[in-house]
Amino acid sequence: MAIEGKLLIVDDDKDVLESLMMFLKHEFSTVLTTSNPNRITGLITKGNIDVVLLDMNFRAGVQTGNEGIFWMNEIKRIDPNAVIVLITAYGDIELAVRAIKEGAFDFVIKPWENDKLLSTLTAAFHFSKTRTELRDLKEKQKQFFEDIDRRYNILWGISRKMHSILEMVKKVAPTDANILLLGENGTGKELVAREIHRMSLQSHDPFVHVDLGAVSENLFESELFGHVKGAFTDAREDRAGRFEIAKGGTLFLDEIGNLPVYLQSKLLSAFQNREIIRLGSNEPRELDVRLISATNRDLTHMVSKNLFRQDLLYRIETIRIEIPPLRDRKEDIPQLTNHFLQMYGTKYGKPGIRINEPALHKLNRHSWPGNVRELKHAIEKAVILCDTGTITPDEFIFAPVGHRLIPKQSLKINDLEKEAIQEALRKTKMNLSEAARELGISRPTLYKKINKYDIQI
Repeated sequence: MAIEGKLLIVDDDKDVLESLMMFLKHEFSTVLTTSNPNRITGLITKGNIDVVLLDMNFRAGVQTGNEGIFWMNEIKRIDPNAVIVLITAYGDIELAVRAIKEGAFDFVIKPWENDKLLSTLTAAFHFSKTRTELRDLKEKQKQFFEDIDRRYNILWGISRKMHSILEMVKKVAPTDANILLLGENGTGKELVAREIHRMSLQSHDPFVHVDLGAVSENLFESELFGHVKGAFTDAREDRAGRFEIAKGGTLFLDEIGNLPVYLQSKLLSAFQNREIIRLGSNEPRELDVRLISATNRDLTHMVSKNLFRQDLLYRIETIRIEIPPLRDRKEDIPQLTNHFLQMYGTKYGKPGIRINEPALHKLNRHSWPGNVRELKHAIEKAVILCDTGTITPDEFIFAPVGHRLIPKQSLKINDLEKEAIQEALRKTKMNLSEAARELGISRPTLYKKINKYDIQI
């Protein structure tokens, strides 16, 4: 079966061209030939050439191979990704080495063996396709990360506090300093982490987000450090952990304050030794990541209670950035509101939707325990419910602090479970590990139920 590819053959000997054409027209779906190297530019410019089979000498008596290398470089100038196989009647190993160093895929000597020539051209074709697929994948990856950047683009606002944080981010982003982000749930710690990555020297490498509160303790090592086949029952193949995936880029450890002490020591060992070892392996792998951590908990207080390791805190906190709650920067609410109005107006087919002054005044009076995340959800809901094109105060209904969202008389299992979770979260001030302990369930189970009942945290 012929290869679905386009082959260009360039040789000044028309008998050679005819012979190659007779042989290779059954092996490639398209075969182009020319005896005039001056036509190469036009043929390559038209594109879609997978492999070029190029003669090295085009004038009688010339045996240096310089012409072939000249035209090879011309092809590379037009198409840097071109895959070129050189062919010559003069088997000079030094010339072959030179040609390959300058970009040839391989080198074939006349008179050729059909099987050898075909295997070389087939390998060149597969190399060309792999290179093209890799290039397309990188373009898709680039577009993917650009889309993510737009999705997580931070709106700094106009408040002095956020302006100070922005100036701090600009200073620390180009360094390799480990950064600890502190702030309540919903303040935008992940957005700040992504902004640091965008401004860093690692911006073209991966940004890997790990929510430590959602990682099962049993799978902690496998998730972060990776594992080899057979390391445990379900380890059917080798798998890289988050540290390896983030190699060269930024590793963002969210909810690090929820990590049990015995797992903190495993993190500390990796940071101290600058290496990780996959579960089930003895082979150390270099740790090459820029670390950003985040938590809504007071780690200094936790250290005093022996709930967080002092030496780990030193490792993750070269620079500390505290992100203020929305109630402490209410001057940013109008700008954030307009931003979310535009976002959700476009999403729900209501472009131009606006908010009136009484409604904006109501937003400014609210305490925003859920911070920017709560504001975002409130605007989305208001846009969905609004039928007039102008959002009024009636579109915003805020439950008083401590208000029970589910009536006590409801005896439905789901209602009671949701109410218990909300009560535990209120009691522990949104500390997920403590809330899970209050409820007698694991943190991953708590996360699943929070998502199931659409509970805002």
